[in-house]
Amino acid sequence: MIVSKPQCRLLSLAVLAALCALSQAHAQEAAPAAPDEKKDEPTTLATMTVTAQKRVEAAQDVPIAVTALSEQLLQDTSVRDIKDMQILVPGLTVTSTQNEAITTARIRGIGTVGDNVGLESSVGVVIDGVYRPRNSVGFGDLGQLERIEVLKGPQGTLFGKNTSAGVINVVTRKPSYSQLAEGEVTVGNYGALGVAGSYNDALGDNIAFSVYAAKRKRDGWMDVETGAGPRTETDDYDQNFHTVRGKLLLEPTDNVEILLAGDFTSREENCCTAVQLISGSTAPLINALGGGNAIAIPADPWKRLAYSNRSTAQDIKDKGVQAQVDWNLSAFGGATLTSITAVRDWQAINGRDFDFSTADLIYMNPDEDESFNGFETFSQELRLTGATDKVDWLVGLFYADEDLDRTESYRIGPAYEPYLSIGLLSRINPALATLPNAATFLADATGRAPGTVFAGLGALDKYKQNAKNAAIFTNNTWHATDALDLTLGLRYTHEKKTLDAVYDNPNGSPGCASYFGPAGISQAAIGRIAAALTARGVPFASLPPATQQSLIGNIVSFSCLPWTNVLHDGRTPHQEREEKEWSGTLKAAYRWNEHVMTYASAARGYKAGGFNLDRTQAAIATNPLPINPTTADTSFPGEFVDSYELGAKTTWADGNLLLNATLFHQTYDDFQLNSFLGTSFVVRSIPEVVSQGLDSEILWQPKAAPGLMLQAGLMYADTKYGDDIPGSDFVYPGPLYKLPGAQMSFAPKWSGSASATYDWDFGASLVGRFNIGAKYMSEYNTGSDLDAEKLQDAYTVVNARFVVGARNKRWSVELWGTNIFDEDYVQVGFDGPLQALGTPEPGNPGNTYDAFLGAPAMYGVTFRINYH
Repeated sequence: MIVSKPQCRLLSLAVLAALCALSQAHAQEAAPAAPDEKKDEPTTLATMTVTAQKRVEAAQDVPIAVTALSEQLLQDTSVRDIKDMQILVPGLTVTSTQNEAITTARIRGIGTVGDNVGLESSVGVVIDGVYRPRNSVGFGDLGQLERIEVLKGPQGTLFGKNTSAGVINVVTRKPSYSQLAEGEVTVGNYGALGVAGSYNDALGDNIAFSVYAAKRKRDGWMDVETGAGPRTETDDYDQNFHTVRGKLLLEPTDNVEILLAGDFTSREENCCTAVQLISGSTAPLINALGGGNAIAIPADPWKRLAYSNRSTAQDIKDKGVQAQVDWNLSAFGGATLTSITAVRDWQAINGRDFDFSTADLIYMNPDEDESFNGFETFSQELRLTGATDKVDWLVGLFYADEDLDRTESYRIGPAYEPYLSIGLLSRINPALATLPNAATFLADATGRAPGTVFAGLGALDKYKQNAKNAAIFTNNTWHATDALDLTLGLRYTHEKKTLDAVYDNPNGSPGCASYFGPAGISQAAIGRIAAALTARGVPFASLPPATQQSLIGNIVSFSCLPWTNVLHDGRTPHQEREEKEWSGTLKAAYRWNEHVMTYASAARGYKAGGFNLDRTQAAIATNPLPINPTTADTSFPGEFVDSYELGAKTTWADGNLLLNATLFHQTYDDFQLNSFLGTSFVVRSIPEVVSQGLDSEILWQPKAAPGLMLQAGLMYADTKYGDDIPGSDFVYPGPLYKLPGAQMSFAPKWSGSASATYDWDFGASLVGRFNIGAKYMSEYNTGSDLDAEKLQDAYTVVNARFVVGARNKRWSVELWGTNIFDEDYVQVGFDGPLQALGTPEPGNPGNTYDAFLGAPAMYGVTFRINYH
């Protein structure tokens, strides 16, 4: 089904018009009861609360597009982290790539590719009031969840640090004064075994505590062909993590509440291998260098067999402590002063097999000295919140000091040199690649002994970045009349970042260095190249000068790829950038009656700029080869968005039916695009990206079917790059020439979610519950360059859970399944490193394309006990 822009606008307006029309009819047929007829208000969907504006409010009264997910729904749909959660939220996608420390959340098609930690997240993750530096920290067992709120669109006032696309606000359960012990044991396919338990109790009349611990293990769902090793693990995407969380609640007086919390999570797993979507013309060579059976020929991604001779071990540690103090200042009209102080430390060590084959080309060892990403963060937020008859007001201060440490390395395997030699000759003349001495071509061209041209640790780079963020903000709602609310939010942010980098080529990059003399490429190097070509049947001396220059340029460029480029060696650049920016929102909400509220909003969102933490190189006028380090400035500017929304929130059936819809239009300036261009990640600022569409949801508890709960949402998002993007990369045959005017990657036009839960009693003391949830995504491209080979067709993922337990909740047995129909889908498609030769229209059949896959069907049983 294809919907044009005019049709989409008509559809959107029709939905809003229908809501308003129905509201008038509903107002006439359901007049409120007289005061003396009112009874205690029952608990209904209309009483559901959120903290989207940093105060507890009914969700139907908040002029924000927000999806609220309750504890029970999260449990029924097997949600433990933000990636699981996407099944419940239309317009939300969460993907991982080279490891699970690289996880990206997107809302309405907008998000930041996470392979470069120098970029901050467009979608912010906030857990118990504390902003987390990157999305990946939310990818773990979050413990006892009270609710998750997904706020869509920029939230640049209250959650202001870099939330240009939305916020995932996670709220975990607070301690209570009741004694409660809970435990669970889970067994599933792929050898899954999980054990979790919690204990909650009171220590006197004004102190309570809770503690939660979990351990989960699982074998990998990806089989791995290891070739000659040294890798020994024959599966990947396994699971082995431990979590401990504790909270202490103190209420020394009626006006003061202190909540102390600490947590520690450890993940020691293997992730992430990739499979071939298409095995191109280089596959036979990869296969031969890997000793046979080194790569999928032909490609068969859904066999779920990866090829990797190097470790993909990951070791992720996340820990932190925080203190929240809420002080009711009764002497100041009941205003509340809130302080949230947090210290967090997150670090990840990851092994990577960059060529995704058993041929030993390039890799990274899972060693702290060679692979490390770490964040140490201190944050402090102060808020003063109060209300009068006419105004709900809030003012606040925010400060964060973040240290980022990154170590990135590339080790060169023994197959790299012959692969590059044969590959270069095949580009000159395919017949040359079959010669017996083709594999020693670069040795002859550099004057090195075979096997010594590139061997060893080619690159070892260290980055240290400090980011200080200070902000003052306010958010105030004026109740202009009984029906009309006007909200103004403003935030002023001062962000300062400094970066110190050290680039090192420990092996000296002899293959690249051998070409250069004091004035550039030496005559001796040209002579060696000429001799090596002539010996292999290429009459170099008789070739036209332009052809000679092209051949030399190709050979030098391929010998000086970023991880072997001696020109990077010894660089120690220092960079600084400072930003002072305003963001905020203006909202008008009008309650037509107690059942219908409509609102309009305008918002300015902001995400800080930063530095590209990768080796990048380019051609310059004095040296037209693309081997010159971009030393002067690796920074990129901040990302801005102007967002407009028109929404309606309606309540029906005595509070048991909610029907909401929002029209949105978001224009991004200097959108931060992080693209893998075959050898490194490059950040480009896209002048304009527009996301527009309709977001709707329904929640229904039918009175005619007690125990039934339905929740569904549908989003249409037309998210496109602007037509005019400057730079040679965006003009054919540049690698990103398909982007101007095109639908963004990871931006399906249609997405929908649905969940149905049914509870019933049977027997004298038993209850049952059944839940089924599904997420639909229309087709979208998974590659930042929009190559057709990376297109993911429309698909639907379905989860289900069946529960039988005691009516007093002392025990339950749950049968569950995720992706129960074993839907095959790609998380991210990408060019095979060193195996893609560019993509001229309509596509180059010689290229190899790889992919990180979505998880297959999983199922199991969980036994829960509950003592209270």
